[in-house]
Amino acid sequence: MKSKFIICLLWCATSLAAMAQSKSNKIEFTEYTLPNGLHVILHQDKSTPNVAVSVLYHVGSKNEVAGRSGFAHFFEHLMFEGTENINRGEYSSLVQKAGGALNANTSFDRTYYYELLPSNQVELGLWLEAERMKHAKIDQVGVETQRKVVQEEKRERIDNQPYGSMGENVFSLAFKEHPYKTMPIGSFEDLNAASIDEFRDFYKTFYVPNNATLSIAGDINIEETKKMIEKYFAGIPKGTKEIPRPNTVEPKQTEERRKTVYDNIQLPAVIQAYHVPEQGTDDFYALSMLTTLLSGGESARLPKALVDKQQKAVAAASIPFPTEDPGLFLTFAIANMGVEVDDLEKAMDAEVERVKTEPLSDREFQKLQNQIESNFVQQNSTVAGRAESLANYAVYFGDANLINTELQRYMKVTKDDIQRVAKEYLTKNNRVVLHYLPKSAQPK
Repeated sequence: MKSKFIICLLWCATSLAAMAQSKSNKIEFTEYTLPNGLHVILHQDKSTPNVAVSVLYHVGSKNEVAGRSGFAHFFEHLMFEGTENINRGEYSSLVQKAGGALNANTSFDRTYYYELLPSNQVELGLWLEAERMKHAKIDQVGVETQRKVVQEEKRERIDNQPYGSMGENVFSLAFKEHPYKTMPIGSFEDLNAASIDEFRDFYKTFYVPNNATLSIAGDINIEETKKMIEKYFAGIPKGTKEIPRPNTVEPKQTEERRKTVYDNIQLPAVIQAYHVPEQGTDDFYALSMLTTLLSGGESARLPKALVDKQQKAVAAASIPFPTEDPGLFLTFAIANMGVEVDDLEKAMDAEVERVKTEPLSDREFQKLQNQIESNFVQQNSTVAGRAESLANYAVYFGDANLINTELQRYMKVTKDDIQRVAKEYLTKNNRVVLHYLPKSAQPK
């Protein structure tokens, strides 16, 4: 009785914490759109003299046309080449000399650029991003340079990495129609076949104010920052081309698909990928909590069962990919020495079946909620994290204020919801399975 009372108190405390998120811990921000379509989000935080300046372009690999894969990722690199007013290679040196850092990343759905700067250098970040948006340098020298850079990146991170081709193999097997079948890095053949005019057309289509969100968080003066934004961005013309948005719906998978990959590895691995709804749906929140249950730390179900107790794996985890369109939920494990992949797969399946057949205990569910809350708070604990979250929420959900309210969506998920989504989506007919084996095991 006493333990139930304590669990009830803990549950109430977590629920109250979620409610308090929109009150005492509310993240205030200013949001508006310039006449050229640039969406702006400003968040002031004077606790440290730092600022994050970021631009999210709503373009990823899913916006590419067949035969021209890898363009969005290519532009992630190409748009550091310089502009009419910034010499080739100067982007990094300008930021570093100012005491800052910069980077960018590309996914299926977006391309994201950011600078982390001392707050007295916010104008530098705005100028750099406006230059990138207004007149990035797209010439033959830059294109050829970045072709080599991207090819080397693919060799280093994918081709020559153990299990590095996992993404390519999983998504190409799981998706037959939707553009998620191609990974963001694309192919050498497509990039090498593209002309300079095709690259310029891609730039004019997607890297325009009306396809961008400028998100700034940190030690800023809102009104002064607005004036600087007006100065650097208001004069950039709105894009004149229609921005393509793919509407392909992946046909429902009705039977399991399997593939064996022989790789330069020592230990075999099993990867299972299940089709799941897009981010923002009720079921996706339940699936996100399910992945925390399965692999949220060393004591989570997959590593505890497969690594600690059964010693069938050296690593085990699950990942739900948060994508704009319906995506994938992965479970994977790397076999321990001498363990057969079939035995490892059966052990993985057993843990998934446990979720479907055994109710979560109150204690385990409470721990799960605490982890979700902790992860959410940690994600938005820095100005860089807040700038990115605000941009993501605005672009993907049309509601930047989810930074203050999304935790409540997680807290609405029940134990029954977690069990229900496991039963509905984690089925054999809805998945692809890959066995990664050492090349030495390949039949001759």
